Amino acid sequence: MPHILVAGKLHPAGVALLKSAAGVTFDYVEEVSEQSYRPLIGKADALVLRTQPLSAPTIAEAACLKVVSRHGVGYDAVDLPLLNERGIALTIVGDVNSVSVAEHAMMLILSAAKRVLRGDRAVRTPAEWGWRNRLEAEEISGKRLLILGFGRIGRHLARMAGGFGMEIKAFDPYLQAQGWPEGQVQPVDDLISGLQWADVVSVNIPKADRPIIGEVELAAMKSGAILVNTARGGVVDEKALVEALKSGRLGAAGLDVFDDEPPGEDNDLLSFDQVVLSPHIAGLTRECGERMAVASVQNVLDYFSGQIDRKLVVNAVALHQL
Repeated sequence: MPHILVAGKLHPAGVALLKSAAGVTFDYVEEVSEQSYRPLIGKADALVLRTQPLSAPTIAEAACLKVVSRHGVGYDAVDLPLLNERGIALTIVGDVNSVSVAEHAMMLILSAAKRVLRGDRAVRTPAEWGWRNRLEAEEISGKRLLILGFGRIGRHLARMAGGFGMEIKAFDPYLQAQGWPEGQVQPVDDLISGLQWADVVSVNIPKADRPIIGEVELAAMKSGAILVNTARGGVVDEKALVEALKSGRLGAAGLDVFDDEPPGEDNDLLSFDQVVLSPHIAGLTRECGERMAVASVQNVLDYFSGQIDRKLVVNAVALHQL
């Protein structure tokens, strides 16, 4: 009988699916930290994992572990090489959060352009009502949007931004190498030239071994441009971003992800009122939370029943064993 460890709070629909599943038992730890679930990992055949890390010391204690099911699509906090070495499968959910993340990116673009925080403060602080006459808020209609990463999220964002009358291009060298999809927005071959063209840049690209947006890239952007990141912390160099905001090189920003989550109280990004911040919540709408919870639990059940969708298994080593 497989024993499942759920690490992190799930939507009730996911818990209900576990309770109704025949032939499984489970532990449920609502706190989202590695320390909170590590004491239970030793007896787990499967792990349903939220955003917390899965590091080598924890995997070393997982004597029975056969499958890790991420409650999402990213897995940069998981020690994938060690899972491969142990032959432990890593699964992700399918296309359950792309609309939610794209909507959030669109919201951040609008909020940054309209200087929402300054407007809100001007109402709550009567002496600042006159801020409205500075005309700092911008229209996005007719502005140029560069989308970095043109997967499902990027394509949904392009559709939404097109409804606001934005001119849109995308940068995705991986997709371009495979063949750019017909009927989509125009690709840019070179990141720097794309950044020089854009009024707004939305980061929707996976995390790599270094930031895709650093000091050089920020310097290439138009003065007063807007940067939005709903991808991962570390995709944008935070120190370089702070300096670009301090100097006025960037006009505004919208950030859902950070190097450290939650960011420390001394993080300079918290001091800017032209920067809209959210707590890594782009994919955590009520509807998406339900879909992710059900999908991540279903992946575990399907794995043990031999019905797992092979497209949702990340590591090739484990895939060959199925």
